[in-house]
Amino acid sequence: MATIAIQNLKQETVGQCELADAVFLAPVNEELLWEAVRHFTAARRSGTHKTKGRGEVSGSGRKLWRQKGTGRARIGSVRSPIWRHGGTVHGPQPRSYAWEMPRKKLKAALRSALAAKFRDAELVVVQDWTLPAVKTRQLQATLSAFDAGRGALLVDAAAENRNLYLSARNLPNVELLAPSQVHPYHLLRYSKIILSQPALEVLQRAALPASKRAPAA
Repeated sequence: MATIAIQNLKQETVGQCELADAVFLAPVNEELLWEAVRHFTAARRSGTHKTKGRGEVSGSGRKLWRQKGTGRARIGSVRSPIWRHGGTVHGPQPRSYAWEMPRKKLKAALRSALAAKFRDAELVVVQDWTLPAVKTRQLQATLSAFDAGRGALLVDAAAENRNLYLSARNLPNVELLAPSQVHPYHLLRYSKIILSQPALEVLQRAALPASKRAPAA
């Protein structure tokens, strides 16, 4: 069974945690990870692009010349798409780019991302994220000691950890999430994932295949 060291915020090992082989030793499916990243980034697109149709551009609706007898092409309105400053035909309109990814595939992608991070030794487990005070500089020094100076994802299961939130919010390339908010995209984006032990247990339970879950009491 795979294990990982549990450290305190001073980088001292205080214990070990057993990991589920079905999650952290699972095969890494790169195609599924690519699909999961597309799923996340598509949902983030604003989709606010807009072009004006012939009913929205300015201009008179008057017929410019009579239908027959002039030798010119017939025309009904200066707002026609074939005229300069006319409306746009089939142009982009506001829309949502989000699409639903099957829950089983998303869970499998989460397993692949966790397994990849564990394989590459980019996963750190701390006993808890209890900070004595709001100190951004102190948190930055702690992250640097964990070799997370270039960027890190912090995961904490505490419902409200005000000191951690306020200390981390101004740090560039540092993001704080609850286990339920973690998407495979977040795990792949950051070079270091630092989880509290309770957060690891929640995330591991969420990523377990249905066949490996313990039956409800």
